[in-house]
Amino acid sequence: MGSISAASGTTVLPFHLRRQNNMRSGLHDRRHENLPVVSSSQQRWLNVPETKLKRETVRLGFVARVADSTSSSPSVASADKTLIPDDEFTLAKISFGVIGLGLGVSLLSYGFGAYFNILPGSEWSAIMLTYGFPLAIIGMALKYAELKPVPCLSYADAVKLRESSATPILTQVRNDVTRYRYGDEQHLEEALKRIFQYGLGGGIPRRSAPILTMIKEEVLTDGRYCLVLVFEAKALKLSDFEQRQAKFTSFFGPNITAEVAKGETENLYEVRLISNVSASSMTS
Repeated sequence: MGSISAASGTTVLPFHLRRQNNMRSGLHDRRHENLPVVSSSQQRWLNVPETKLKRETVRLGFVARVADSTSSSPSVASADKTLIPDDEFTLAKISFGVIGLGLGVSLLSYGFGAYFNILPGSEWSAIMLTYGFPLAIIGMALKYAELKPVPCLSYADAVKLRESSATPILTQVRNDVTRYRYGDEQHLEEALKRIFQYGLGGGIPRRSAPILTMIKEEVLTDGRYCLVLVFEAKALKLSDFEQRQAKFTSFFGPNITAEVAKGETENLYEVRLISNVSASSMTS
């Protein structure tokens, strides 16, 4: 059972010796295959100091606690404090100046094109020019005298109380300032003229008159409906509004309590018209 020489310099092992040799080499290869291969980037990650890992763990735990406290914080707007968009379509929210000017200019343009045979319909060119010219003039006049509506921020809880707690005067004020008006210099012009007494003794100059920029519908902590008028007045102070707080109450009354406060930014002042009408009294 010795080795068999098959050629010069070549030794052929017996079968059982070759099998043992192959088993040993296979076991050695399998041992190397089972060893994990660690890249250089993984080696750097494995060598992170323990203190750094602790700091990262603490930081992630702090972020998680902050997220949980934010989601459960009462300062976050609830369902009743969400803003309700004013999507109701009415003719009062359409600019007739834009409609008249657009229609008039379109008729004039097509009428001139048809008259010079640039566009088809030359037999209708006279009618289009006849109606297009006055429509364009009326549209320009309405656009010049147009007073745009002010934005209205309505919260969900205030919208629920609007029908039951808002007085007729508050409803009229909200409807008037959120639609296009023509011929007026500013919203609530007549009310501001009586309250601030333009050009009279103890009043203010007309050029210093406050300008209504926005209204808000809110519900106070005691559950009362409130319509907030936000004015911009660069030449006035908070004391000028406080002196006329009683006049705001009497003009927009009855069943109204007026409160004056400083606005969120400079030159802004808020007049809160608080309804004293409860839902139970309206139903009764």
